[in-house]
Amino acid sequence: MLEEITIKNVAVIEEVTLSFEQGLTVLTGETGAGKSIIIDSLALLAGGRGSVDYVRHGADRAEIEGLFTVEENSPARARAEAAGIEIEENMVVLRREVTHKGKSICRINNKLVTLAVLREVGQGLIDIHGQHEHQELLQSERHLHLLDKFAGDDLKKALADYQSRFQDFKRTQEKLEQLQENDQENAHRLDLIEYQLGEIVQAELSPGEDEQLEKEKHILSHSESLYDALSGAYNSLYGEGRGLDWVSHALGETEAAAAVDDRLGELQESVANAYYALEEATFSLREHSEALAFDPERLHEVESRLNEIDRLKRKYGSTVDEILEYAAKVEEERDLIVNKDENIQAYEAELEQKAADLAAEADTLTDLRRQAALRLSETVEGELGALHMPNASLTVEFSLAERGSSYTFENGRRYFTANGQEKVEFMLSTNAGEPEKPLAKIASGGEISRIMLALKTVLSGFQQKVALIFDEVDTGVSGRVAQAIAAKIQEAANDAQVLCITHLPQVAAMADEHFLIEKSEEDARVYTTVEPMSSTAATEEIARMISGTTVTEASLENARELIAEASAVKS
Repeated sequence: MLEEITIKNVAVIEEVTLSFEQGLTVLTGETGAGKSIIIDSLALLAGGRGSVDYVRHGADRAEIEGLFTVEENSPARARAEAAGIEIEENMVVLRREVTHKGKSICRINNKLVTLAVLREVGQGLIDIHGQHEHQELLQSERHLHLLDKFAGDDLKKALADYQSRFQDFKRTQEKLEQLQENDQENAHRLDLIEYQLGEIVQAELSPGEDEQLEKEKHILSHSESLYDALSGAYNSLYGEGRGLDWVSHALGETEAAAAVDDRLGELQESVANAYYALEEATFSLREHSEALAFDPERLHEVESRLNEIDRLKRKYGSTVDEILEYAAKVEEERDLIVNKDENIQAYEAELEQKAADLAAEADTLTDLRRQAALRLSETVEGELGALHMPNASLTVEFSLAERGSSYTFENGRRYFTANGQEKVEFMLSTNAGEPEKPLAKIASGGEISRIMLALKTVLSGFQQKVALIFDEVDTGVSGRVAQAIAAKIQEAANDAQVLCITHLPQVAAMADEHFLIEKSEEDARVYTTVEPMSSTAATEEIARMISGTTVTEASLENARELIAEASAVKS
């Protein structure tokens, strides 16, 4: 739930802080007063695209901060915690800044995050429905996604299975196509592979060889200083009057003391252990120093070998292990080319089986989608009836994909994409007896508003525990239709927090809280203010929305009637 938002230096808003409650909050005002800035600010918190155009003239940056409460099991909370963000008392603060140079700075609970993380968390807290979504609804390319969303988990699993087979099919198809390239290209490729393999094989590399040689080079390069250090340590310990001699003297003294006082036995034993350990270390120091020898010839051999390996690394991999992996890979490719005809036959048989498996998965997807399409049509038509489109019919038209990865079966060529073998498009008839047509060709603004509301209801858009933002979704409607849309928006507010920018008095009358957005001019600067309204002021604002600019007694009476009707609906 959105508890509070602060907007500072965004367009014509200098600074405003708004607090929200559960239920339906309505924002109204004259055209051009700055209502869209509120939506744009919320969109920025949800990871929307930033621009220097948002920064108020003369300001260094635009700043938006939103305070949200999140439930224990909410997806937004899980996403935030996965990004390493600590959440205390179920509170999440999203902050977005856009500088006058266009740089975006994003924070969640005061921790710097990437825009991608802000978007992932923000879209789990804010769900905006507006004119942009209207336009998306007209794009048939989006309809398959909407249908799949409605179809649910069974289709989601089937789609994942299909996509796995699709990728496997494409890999095999690409290998076969590579083999079927013309002989001249294969001959050139074979020459290159033979040369590369010859270089690598001739080098007789061993796994991890480069790391071992680097260690040996380091020791050989520092053999003199290493010898001096080991010898110095040995000479400090061994010899008359040296370290080991003094510890031996201490051991004798503690033995004498322990002979007098048996309580000193453990102390004497500790000194003895120290002496024997130091004595062994002294012998080891001597062995290591005697084994050292400065060998310029061996150092030269090691450096030459490393130079040879470095030359191969520049071509085939950053380590010896990667070079050997590359050799194995091109050796396999060489075998494929050398045994081209046999391999083509094998890949053709493999591709035939994978194509059959893919087609079966695609058919399963199609069946599930057709079943979901029937349910979607029936459910959406019920919602449209409640929105005064009783004779509207919505169908989902299926057509086969005409591009993508293809395979020719006995009964003809079929195309497969990453999402299946079909395209779908929502077709609508608004009146009985009229043919169904694509949404983009038949739907008016008012019809699109109602179709979107119907689809959002059906697709469980109102069931998410997020702040639902409606940006003038009531465009192009009036009268009974406006009343029906108002009732639908209020219905959404029963289960979720809803913020709605509207021009409809019917929607405003449903508000649990009403904000007025006004624009003023002072010292040649434009300012936008947003203020909560009392019930009396809200009634007057609704009356203005009814009559236009002038509030009359008749419009006031109409406003009171709308508010009374809204109260009856809500109760």
